[in-house]
Amino acid sequence: MGYPVLHIFKSCVKAIRAGKLVRRVSATDKEYHFQSWFEECLREAGVACVSGGRNRYPDFWLANAPEGYELKALAYPGRDRDFDSNSQVPTGWHQGRTIYYVFGRYPQNTAQESYPLLDFVICHGDFLNSDHEYIHKNESIK
Repeated sequence: MGYPVLHIFKSCVKAIRAGKLVRRVSATDKEYHFQSWFEECLREAGVACVSGGRNRYPDFWLANAPEGYELKALAYPGRDRDFDSNSQVPTGWHQGRTIYYVFGRYPQNTAQESYPLLDFVICHGDFLNSDHEYIHKNESIK
C-alpha cells in the first residue's frame, strides 16, 4: 500500500468532496460521530483497522501497518487555538507505531442530524510534540 496515511487522507478528501456527512446519533456525543465517519472512510479505502474504543489511545490502529490515528472533533465557531488531549500528551510515536492526529471541524450551532466537515487535517504527532521522552503523570487534582 505504500504510505497508508496518504491513501487514508485521499479517501477522506474524496468523501468530503462527495458530500459525505457526519451523522449525529445524539446531541451530546460529538466526537464519536466523527470517529464513525472516519472509520467508514477507512473501510471504503480498504484499510483494515482496529478501533481502540472509547477513552483509548489512539482511537484507531491499522492492522497491516505500524500506524495509529487519534481523532479530534472541534466545533466552529469555538476553540481555535487548542484542543483536549486528556491523559495522553500528543506525540508521533506510541508503542512502536507512528501516530497521526486527525482533526475535523464541524458547525457548532446546528440542529441537524447530519452535517458537513468544515475543515479536515491529518498531521504527524511530532508536529504537535516531538519530545518522545516525556512521560505524563496523569494526576487528578480536586
